[in-house]
Amino acid sequence: MAIRQASRHLRPAYHPDLDVAPFRTIQVVDAGDIPCNPFDIDSALNQIHHGAAEYVSDRSKLVTLGGDHTITLGVLRAMAKVHGPMAVVHFDAHLDTWDTYFEQPTTHGTFLRRAFEDGLLTEERSMHLGIRGPIYDRMDLTEDASFGFKTLRAGDLDTVGLDGAADAMRQRVGDLPVYISIDIDVLDPAFAPGTGTPEMGGFTSRELLHLLRRLDGINIIGADVVEVAPAYDHAELTTIAAATVMYDLITLMTKSPV
Repeated sequence: MAIRQASRHLRPAYHPDLDVAPFRTIQVVDAGDIPCNPFDIDSALNQIHHGAAEYVSDRSKLVTLGGDHTITLGVLRAMAKVHGPMAVVHFDAHLDTWDTYFEQPTTHGTFLRRAFEDGLLTEERSMHLGIRGPIYDRMDLTEDASFGFKTLRAGDLDTVGLDGAADAMRQRVGDLPVYISIDIDVLDPAFAPGTGTPEMGGFTSRELLHLLRRLDGINIIGADVVEVAPAYDHAELTTIAAATVMYDLITLMTKSPV
């Protein structure tokens, strides 16, 4: 709801950087909320899976807004039923490929490992960007690489630059169906304080938008913007960032192959 409210600040008629008027080009609908069981994660994921499947069964594209990043697993399961294994471009401060988190196998810190185990990811074609959160052991990085992820840490952007990072993304995913998952904590807390696990040293808003816009023309089948926590926000900084990113994702989908 808070991201919807913040989206009123946008002027979405024409996107000058991507040279398209998205809402004049494609039909965009706010499909409302998917009701989820708040007491059982597996039940909630099943509801998300079946709810998302209704929207994508005819190969429609879907942008999902959420709080907890665990919801992405349910959406990926729905996408895979239609498109098969896909590449995931994952913007986040954290890897999200741990085996368990607080001894639980399905959480916002483990969902990409579960996606790999479910066969939802094309081998060696997915990528993390903006990683900078705590790593508990070097083995975390070794295991993550074994799941087929290439990692560009937040600090790497200072070395390879925006163009180098964008080229790495495009080369990694090629012409595969691509799902983009954006944890708002990929942004530095200066730009997105309203999130549950802020980490200093993140991307600026401009850097994130530039990287997204460089994905112009790839085969984006779906996306999400998650981990927005309005209770921790200030002056709608985080929700405006999320709404703007959502608009850019919709615009990119306008230009994606059908």
